[in-house]
Amino acid sequence: MTLLGVALGLLSAAVFGVAAVVQAQAVRGFDDTPDGLWSFVARSVRDGRTMLVVAAYLVGFVLHAAAIWLLPLYLAQATVAMSLPVTALVSRRVEDDLTRAGWAAVGLVTVGLALLSLGAGKPGDVRTDTAFVVPLWIGVAALAAASAAARRMPGPLLGLLAGLGYAGSAISVRGVGTPITVSTVIAALAVPSLSVVAFWLYSLGMHRAAVPSTTAALVVTQTFVPSAIGVALLGDGVRDGWWPPVVLGFLLSTAGAVVLARESGPARQTV
Repeated sequence: MTLLGVALGLLSAAVFGVAAVVQAQAVRGFDDTPDGLWSFVARSVRDGRTMLVVAAYLVGFVLHAAAIWLLPLYLAQATVAMSLPVTALVSRRVEDDLTRAGWAAVGLVTVGLALLSLGAGKPGDVRTDTAFVVPLWIGVAALAAASAAARRMPGPLLGLLAGLGYAGSAISVRGVGTPITVSTVIAALAVPSLSVVAFWLYSLGMHRAAVPSTTAALVVTQTFVPSAIGVALLGDGVRDGWWPPVVLGFLLSTAGAVVLARESGPARQTV
């Protein structure tokens, strides 16, 4: 089951990695900067490329959700985070290539996430109780409140905030199971609520900054927030003796994301 979960996670990473670059191309082709969520949604539903990205993300999400049910959250998120090197490679077609330092930063993030995956233990159980759902929706409200300042945020910070949205979406999946109860339905509704806001913030971030820098910030956040919550609150395990490599992986990935944010310049407009 672990091998199947890893395979599904890596496949979703490939889908997300390519879709992110198409997403950047689509949003940079908009006539206006997508500063508002609802105006962005209204514009997106009329744009073929954006709808193609949404379809790809739905496929990736199904694969990702299956990985979350089969693996600890930190391993599921680590496999999906491999979308970063995919995005970095594909983005060479739409903007200037990364510098050597930028590619080294991609390597740091990749190695860090690999260490995290190697430390994986057993996954925790699905949670479908009120104590899980209430904090989840507090997170939805907090993300909505923070996004009010999106117009003034640089690309990497928008990626960081989008990563929190996708992190919450991943955590929500752990509340979806059987039998179907009111709590299960409420947890399931948090998935699209968080994902729509995260998709907008990510799009806005790539409109303002290079794809790898925005994606690196997103990847680190959406990996380590669910990882920490999974271990601390949802019963996910870490292999005996693997805490030092897991901590090192966190430090390497964070450092790589910071370097990418500094190395990648403003977005190059494409149509």
